[in-house]
Amino acid sequence: MTHPFLDLAPLGAAHFAAIEDRVARLLDTEQDVVIMQGEALLPLEGCIRGAARPGTKALNVITGPYGQTFGNWLRDCGASVVDLAVPFHTAVTAAQVEAAFAEHPDIDFVSLVHAEAATGNTNPVAEIGEVVRAHGALFMLDAVASVAAEPLLPDAWGVDLCVIGAQKAMGGPAGVSAVSVSERAWQRMAANPEAPRRSYLSLLDWKERWIDGGRKALLHAPAQLEMLALEACVERIEAEGLAALTVRHATAATATRAGALALGGGLEPYVYEAADAAPVATTLRAPRGVDASDLVARALAADPVLPLVAGGGALAKEMIRVNHYGPDATRGVVHASLAALGAAMGEAGLGVDLEAARRAVTEIWA
Repeated sequence: MTHPFLDLAPLGAAHFAAIEDRVARLLDTEQDVVIMQGEALLPLEGCIRGAARPGTKALNVITGPYGQTFGNWLRDCGASVVDLAVPFHTAVTAAQVEAAFAEHPDIDFVSLVHAEAATGNTNPVAEIGEVVRAHGALFMLDAVASVAAEPLLPDAWGVDLCVIGAQKAMGGPAGVSAVSVSERAWQRMAANPEAPRRSYLSLLDWKERWIDGGRKALLHAPAQLEMLALEACVERIEAEGLAALTVRHATAATATRAGALALGGGLEPYVYEAADAAPVATTLRAPRGVDASDLVARALAADPVLPLVAGGGALAKEMIRVNHYGPDATRGVVHASLAALGAAMGEAGLGVDLEAARRAVTEIWA
């Protein structure tokens, strides 16, 4: 018995390279794009371990949990790390980055998360990139949650290492990711004796054995299902149009925020300023005295497929996240998510206005 997900023909080097080219067009980049066979933490760690070493002075911007992880990796590489942490309900500014450079002029590496799905904020990468470029530091960007949800232009913004994943706004699987690499990033890694070599974490292996070889011989057998799924994601984005897709995500975020405010009952946006809110997910602060995890559990009991989760770790009691990305960036999903939250809040004895929330979402979408 044949099965379409099991009886697959081998994925050859030419097909692999063609998918890389389509990802490069998605990012509007002339840089080398390397697709890696794993979730995006693989290239993120590979970037840091390839570029950082004893003597590196790194500025690590923390606007959510992933920034904390990057700082740990940088220190593990022997780098001296300056953490620029801002409250999770806001975004970092270019002025704050510039002030960090003024205080630490020897910074030569910057790590930043574009959009933090976990906390619902997004950072102004274009403005920050201008500051980083003027200083001359190498710039690494985690764009896993922002790609296809908001504008992402690594070349125009001076990003040297831009990591994306397929599992959020692209609407694909978590098991495949990609990174665009500038020429000076390659030079930095090649000059680093501590950079991984002959390792699954090694970007240099891809450079030397794949890119420099004309992309004719793969390093290992590719993960066919994930590669084909990534190709399907890009095809779907191309068919809808990247601009239309980013508008759809922005509309979902604006409608969710407006609907939550209209719902009432003490539910509030977690990210204070709308300009700092990420299009990929909207985070909400649970009403005072209400456990966010309990509220989400009540809402999901009525409709378990809704993209609702409580905050992670210490945020579990206070934060609710509406993950309106990819196929869930629709008016129907936003309506259903707010209706389920409103019903759960009503059961908890809170006064809510479901009709006002419905009208607010409808008006934004119109």
